[in-house]
Amino acid sequence: MSKFTLHTVETAPAESKAILEGAQKQMGVVPGLFSVMAESPQLLKAYTQLHQLFTETSFDAEELTVVWQTINVEHECHYCVPAHTAIAHSMNVDVAITEALRNEETLPTEKLQALKDMTLSVVRNRGNVSESDLSAFVATGYGHQQVLEIILGLSQKVISNYVNHIAETDVDPMFQDFAWTKK
Repeated sequence: MSKFTLHTVETAPAESKAILEGAQKQMGVVPGLFSVMAESPQLLKAYTQLHQLFTETSFDAEELTVVWQTINVEHECHYCVPAHTAIAHSMNVDVAITEALRNEETLPTEKLQALKDMTLSVVRNRGNVSESDLSAFVATGYGHQQVLEIILGLSQKVISNYVNHIAETDVDPMFQDFAWTKK
């Protein structure tokens, strides 16, 4: 059970209500993560804006999933891994990709693996990536723009992963089929 208040549209601070209403209209429910974040309207707004901005990057659905899930798995987020598995399914991402990410296995293409490797390098090294890591990433067809976009995705995921760790957000019923624990 979450340690934090799980707000509804009715109990949320006024500045959070519109975002919760939008989520409820789109998904039929207010996700637990949003219910927790609603306590801080600024955090909820930042998270949803970062999410929108990240989906507008040069990455396609598979690449978005690689960045999100690589970070979620590395951060051991009990909530975000199942949530992003469901999101990946809704975006028609190949199940082989989502399962490889969840199980920390090699991805099916060299380019997606390079994206995963660079994402891990950024996360694990706190942005202090080596020249060899950067060169290997660029050699697969990515560029500096995509490195910066990984940082944008990481910014979004730090918010949700850390909130879920601290608040102990329960996994929503709509994501339960994709429950996950680190191997």
